[in-house]
Amino acid sequence: MPALRTALLQSSGELGDVAANLKVLDEAAARAAAAGATVLLAPELFLTGYAIGADLARLAEPSDGPSSRAVAALAVRHGLVIGYGYPERDTERHGVLYNAALLVGADGTTLANYRKTHLYGGFEREWFTPGDDAVVQVELGGLTVGLMICYDVEFPENVRAHALAGTDLLLVPTALMHPAEVVAESVVPVRAFENQMYVAYANRTGPEGAFEFVGLSTLAAPDGTARARASRGEDLVIGDVDPDFLAASRAGNPYLADRRPGLYGSLG
Repeated sequence: MPALRTALLQSSGELGDVAANLKVLDEAAARAAAAGATVLLAPELFLTGYAIGADLARLAEPSDGPSSRAVAALAVRHGLVIGYGYPERDTERHGVLYNAALLVGADGTTLANYRKTHLYGGFEREWFTPGDDAVVQVELGGLTVGLMICYDVEFPENVRAHALAGTDLLLVPTALMHPAEVVAESVVPVRAFENQMYVAYANRTGPEGAFEFVGLSTLAAPDGTARARASRGEDLVIGDVDPDFLAASRAGNPYLADRRPGLYGSLG
């Protein structure tokens, strides 16, 4: 099975300017496609910016809104699968917003939509409702691909749920802030190692309102190494998700097979 070349866009785009951010995504998609990538992942709340406060209510869209249709057109034009973060408006529950991530296929179809389950800090808890589906997956190029967002990956139970459900590649749009660099540098590679999967972690960068995003976007492999890692500035990094290496790593690492679930019941 061929490797799945994955591109991570590290950018904060333009705060509150969806059109400008779609242009940034378009340019990144062109570069990723030229490098032979199959998947492009953009950061958390990429379409709108993160530090937009009350403008969230104005900029939020349903999962099938105009921005998703614009990204679908980009995906078709560049022949890429594109994942990105955005504020989702619930069309059935008035006023309910989710911190969401959408995955669009190279044919323009929506493959998956995920709502962040673990909200971080007062800003997110003020504006968003947490999602209830911990494991959202899709089959892609012979691999099982899962979605989560930023803080979600810092909960070992969350990632283990994906491992037990068969996730091979976990896509994580994120907005990691200073001084939590340890998450990108250590936690994400450890999650990949202890769960025997690839983890693609695409971050924002630079100051934005009261926040300072640290970059360091990472594609971590199941051996705990970073196969691609960005600097702290605007960047596009590309790495390969190798199914053969994944299979060999799982054969040599018995973590999942050696679990004793009966001992962990109190963890719930």
